[in-house]
This record gives sequence, C-alpha cells and structure tokens, in this order.
Amino acid sequence: MTTGTTQTADGATLFRQDSQFRAFFDDPRWALAIIRATVLEAAHPQIGAALADNSTFVAHPWRRLRNTFLSMRRMFDTDPAVRDREAARLNRLHARMSGSDSRGRAYDAMDRATRAWVVATLFESAVTMCRLSGQPLDQHSMERMYAEYRAYLATLDGDAAELPEDLSDFWRYFDRVVEEELENTEAARIILYRLFDHLPAPALLDGAPAVWAVGRAVVSPLLGAITVASLPEPYRRKAGLAEMPGAPFLMQGAYLAAGLTRFLPEGWINAEAIIETLSLSPCSDDPRARTVAALRARLRRASALLRLLTPLSGDTGPGPASATSTATHEGRRSAEEFFRQVLDQTGDGYLDWPDLAAMARELATRLDLDEPAETRLYDAFAAWWRELQAALDTDGDGRVSADEYAAAVPTLAGPALIRVAEVLFDAADKDGSGTIDSHEYRALFRTGFHRDLTTADSAYRRSAFVGDFLSFMSGRRTNTPYDPLLADA
Repeated sequence: MTTGTTQTADGATLFRQDSQFRAFFDDPRWALAIIRATVLEAAHPQIGAALADNSTFVAHPWRRLRNTFLSMRRMFDTDPAVRDREAARLNRLHARMSGSDSRGRAYDAMDRATRAWVVATLFESAVTMCRLSGQPLDQHSMERMYAEYRAYLATLDGDAAELPEDLSDFWRYFDRVVEEELENTEAARIILYRLFDHLPAPALLDGAPAVWAVGRAVVSPLLGAITVASLPEPYRRKAGLAEMPGAPFLMQGAYLAAGLTRFLPEGWINAEAIIETLSLSPCSDDPRARTVAALRARLRRASALLRLLTPLSGDTGPGPASATSTATHEGRRSAEEFFRQVLDQTGDGYLDWPDLAAMARELATRLDLDEPAETRLYDAFAAWWRELQAALDTDGDGRVSADEYAAAVPTLAGPALIRVAEVLFDAADKDGSGTIDSHEYRALFRTGFHRDLTTADSAYRRSAFVGDFLSFMSGRRTNTPYDPLLADA
C-alpha cells in the first residue's frame, strides 16, 4: 500500500461504495465496537483529558453520537471534496482543544500520534468485532480495511506516517500503546461506570422517564459488562477493571446475536435512519414524526402506569421538585434546570469556556459553516463568556458554579449575548437577504418553518430572531426551537 494515498497496492480505489469500512455502517455489531473503541480512546491520557474538558458526551450523548456518525460518513464519502471539507472542519475543531490534565500534563487535540491512536482503536475494534461474532476477517480483507483506515488518517493529517505501514507491524504498535501508554483515566471511568447508568433519554423517549429508567436499569450493567470483557487483558489488569462472572459468555453471545442480523433482508437496518428517528423533536415536521408522536404517546401512558406501580423518588411531595415542575408547567425552567440542561454542556457541574465553545461547535455544525463565519461565531461566544465570567464568577476560580449562577439571578441578556444572536442570524442567513427563509430555518433547527408562509411578511427577520434567542437564553423558556438545538440530550 502507498502511504498517504487513497489506493491499495493492487490499484483498487479506496472509499468506494463497497469499501470494507462502509460495509459496517448499518451493522448492529458496530455499535458495540464503537463503544469499545471509545473506551480505548478515552484511556489514552491526552484523549481522556481532552474529552473530560471539552466533550459533551456526558450531558448530550445522543447529539454527540449523531454528529460523530455523520462526520464518519463524510470522511468515508466517495467524493474526495466531501472528505477534504470534513477533514478541514475537524482540524479546525481540534485546533481549538488544548490544555492540561489534572496532573499538569499538556494535551493537544492536534497531536499527530494521538490522532493516529483514535484511528487505530477504530480499526482494531472492527477486527475484534468480527472475531467475537464468529465472522473473522480473512487476511486480504483485513489488509484492505487497514489501508482504508490509513487513508482516513492521511486525509486528516496529510499522511499516515504515525501508523505502521504493514499490518503485522500495526499489531506490535497496538500492543505497545495498550501496555505502556493507556491509563485508568477519568474519561474512561465515566464511560464505563457513569454514562451507561445515567444515560439521558433520546428525544424519542422524552416524556416517558419511567419506561426509559426501567430499560436503562436492565441494559446499562449488561452493556458495561460486555464492554469491559471485550477490552484487551493488559488494559483490564492495569486499570483494575472488575469482570462480572459470566461476562465473557455474555459478550460472546451479544456479538453473535448482533451478527445474526446479516440474515435480515438488505435495507432493514439503516443506522442513519435510526439515529435520525431517535433525534426527532416533538415539533418536527418530518414525515416520521407522526408515527413517533403516536409511539411517544403510548410510552407516556406506559410510563404513567409504571409510576403508579413503582413511584420514582422525587416525583411527588413538596420541595424543589415541585417548584421545578411548576416552572416547567409555566413554560419556564428553574435556574437549576437551565444551568444543567443548557449552560453546562460538558456535564461537569460548572460553566466555563468549553461549555460555550460546545454551543458554538454545535451551531457551526448544524449550519455547516466554513471560515470566516465559523471563527466569527466562536469569537462572539468567547466575548459572551468573558461577560459572564466578569458578572458571575464571584470566587475568581475561572468558572461559574450552579450556585453562583442561581444566586446572581442573572438575565444574561447583556450586549455580548445580543452579539451572539446577531452573528448566529448572519450565519443562518446564507443568502444574505436579511431574513431567514424556510430552507435556512430547517438547516438550523432541523424542523419546518412554523410561521405563516402565505403572507408577505412570512420570513424570519433579524429582530424577531434575536428576540426569540434572547428569550430562550435569558428567560429560560421551554418548548422553543432552541430546545433540541442546545438543551436536548
């Protein structure tokens, strides 16, 4: 194979429709493999620190899943222009992530060796996935898929020199990193022991907390046990990961069962359609929304029945829960809810720059922004963070706690937030017409334009857009188009 190219040694073009990687996109086994790969990524000190400081995978896992899936689709697209554009976007995103971990060690999301490890975990987990499901890849298929992953890395970094050229050398490289560099990082522990146990419901199951809680209570420990059992033994030993009795058999059974889906008719499982359906908001005008709405109504009834049979703590009685319910009923969030659902994007219990950067990142992703519009949006959020820090950070620790936010009873609608709204409007107004039409509205909110399009004044004007944005951010209102954009999981 040729380093940094998109061709194998026999001249077969990579990234085509029948590529080895693309064959796994709609494979249910891939879900198990991705979780495993993510743990191995998070166990790397640099990646673990970057995830802990910047990622929204704890507070907004479903949004993160959707964006990651779409990014990988683009990175393996048959059109080189699509791949190059996505690589440029990812590089801009990663260039904004650097810092130090709790032990003072520096991390940089653009570090080439670290990025190579991410690609290595995806490849190795795909090979392991096939082996555990009783369908091991033959040598030719394995080498071809490795060439695809090296080409993926080359698209990002300009070459694939950080990964060994020969597959035989790759296995020695992988074992060395596992044994010498991986650690029991906080990010890896969160994924294994916190994320599964506290995974928020996707939009599809919103409003049926009892149904989701029961399902999560059953699935979460099993998923955690399967993931731990599938990890390399040297890492399990180093990290002191407890293995549940019978976990290897459970893991083997899960992969085998997922592998049986290959006998289903082609097209029955479509990962992109599943992820999109899970992400549908209640106000979406997607044709599938009617079916989802009916399903959601049934889930609410089932949830109500479960509440009667097994009341959840905090659902009844006086106190803060009642105040929260009242606020929500009136179309407003309490300060605590707003802080947790909207401001604390990373889920670490504090508001700081990575939280606002995550908002900017999500908005830029939705609008598919290029430079310089992307930088203008980040700069506007950075100015808002400086304004918030000056107003709310009373103890001077460089971040805002939930108590500091609640005690200040802020309106948040200062000049910097108004500037954020104006920059966001300009970014959404792709044609520069001074209004947001139905197509531009859908690009941002992923739902229909809920305004009267039959009148002459049907477009979304700047003043109305800025007012609605400020109403959401400072008035803490619920049931707005911004909920699925910034508040939903």
